[in-house]
Amino acid sequence: MPKILLLRLSSMGDIVHNMPAATDIAAHFPEAEIHWVVEENFIELPQLHPAIKRIVPIALRRWRRRPFDAGYRAEMRRFRDTLQAERYDLAIDSQGLIKSALVGRLSGATVAGFDRHSARDPFASLFYHRRFDISRELHVIVRNRLIAGRALGYEPEGPLDFGLQPPPLELPWRPASPYAVFLTATSRDAKLWPEADWISLGRVLASRGLRCVLPWGSPPERERAERIAQVVPDAVVAPRFNLTEAAVLLAGAEVAVGVDTGLMHLAGAVATPTVAIFCDSPPQLAGVRSSAYAVSLGGIGTPPRLAEVEAATLAGLESRA
Repeated sequence: MPKILLLRLSSMGDIVHNMPAATDIAAHFPEAEIHWVVEENFIELPQLHPAIKRIVPIALRRWRRRPFDAGYRAEMRRFRDTLQAERYDLAIDSQGLIKSALVGRLSGATVAGFDRHSARDPFASLFYHRRFDISRELHVIVRNRLIAGRALGYEPEGPLDFGLQPPPLELPWRPASPYAVFLTATSRDAKLWPEADWISLGRVLASRGLRCVLPWGSPPERERAERIAQVVPDAVVAPRFNLTEAAVLLAGAEVAVGVDTGLMHLAGAVATPTVAIFCDSPPQLAGVRSSAYAVSLGGIGTPPRLAEVEAATLAGLESRA
C-alpha cells in the first residue's frame, strides 16, 4: 500500500484548491494511504475529504513568532518524529515554497515538486528529488492536479471533483427558509466590494424570498455585516463558526456571493452556485471553480458593477432550481 504525503500547508483557498488532486490520487490509486500536512488552523478542511486518512498538523505560523521557545522546539521535534515514523513513499509539494519543500525533505520521502521555472519560489526546487515543469499561466487547480499526476504517472482527466463531504450538523442560527450567503470580508481593503452594492443585491434577493446570511471574522468585519443587515430585510449576521460549520452553511445555501476569500472558494468546492467578486486580484489564475455554477467577475482595479453581479447571482439561483 503506497503511502503518499500531500504538502499544502496554507491558506484556506490554497488548501481547497488542492482537494481535486487528492480526489484524483484516490481514483487512480484506491489502495493508497494519503496523508496531508496542513497548518493547525486549517485541519478541518482536509478532514472533510474522505480520501485523506491522516492529517499531520504543523504550527509554523505560531512557531516562527518564538523560534527559541523551549515548548515550541519540543513541538517541532515531535512533528519531525511523527513525519519520519510514517516512512512515506512519496511527498508531493503543490505549494512550491521553501517552507513546504523543507517539510517534504524532513519527512524522509522522495519529494516531487515544480521545477525552478514553475515553482512559486524558484529556490524551493533545490529541495526536490523530482521536478516538473508546469506552466504558471494555468489555473492553480489545474497545476495542482498536474503535479500530482506527473509525480504518480497518470494524466488528470474527468470532471472537477473536490470530494468534500460536509457532515450533517445542525446550525441553530441558520435560517430554516432558503438563504444566500454574502462573503463580504477579505484579507485586505483593496479586495472589498462597496457596501451600497451589497445592500442593493441583498434587497433584490430578499424580494425573491431569500434571507441573506453574513459571516465575519474580525470586529471591523462584524460591524460591516451588521450595517448591511440593518437595511436588508430579514438578513442574518452569523455568529462565529468553525470551518466545518462553514462548509455546512455554504452547502445549504441557494447561492453564495463573495469577494476573493477562502470561504468563497469553499462555497464552490461544496457545489453551491457561487459568484466570485474580484477587485484587486486576477481571476484567471485563481478564480472560483466548481462542479456547479460558478463565475468570477472583475479583476485588478476593475471591480464588477452591481448589474453584473446581480445578473450572475440570479443565473446561479436558476441553476439551482
